[in-house]
Amino acid sequence: MARSSKKGPYIDPRITKKMEKQKPTDGPIKTWARNCDISPDMTGYTFLVHNGKDFIEVRIQEEMVGHKLGEFSPTRKFVRHGGKMQREIEKKV
Repeated sequence: MARSSKKGPYIDPRITKKMEKQKPTDGPIKTWARNCDISPDMTGYTFLVHNGKDFIEVRIQEEMVGHKLGEFSPTRKFVRHGGKMQREIEKKV
C-alpha cells in the first residue's frame, strides 16, 4: 500500500543531514534506510544501501526518483534452478 499523498514522501532525516555535509563527488553515503524515498535532490549521489548482509553501491539517476532505496539493493541471491535439465546445460558448457 502506498503512503498517503497528504503526508508526502518519506525521506530519512539522517540521510538529508549527510547529504548537506558532503558533495556528490565526495564518496558514498552509508545507510540502512531502505524505505527512504528517492528525491530529485539525491541525483548524482552514491549510496551504500544495506541488504541485510552487505552494502550494495547504488548511484542515483534521474529515472530512480520516486522509488525507494531498497528497490536497488536486492536481499535475495539467485543461485540457479536445479534438476536434470540444469545438469545437462552445465555439461555442454
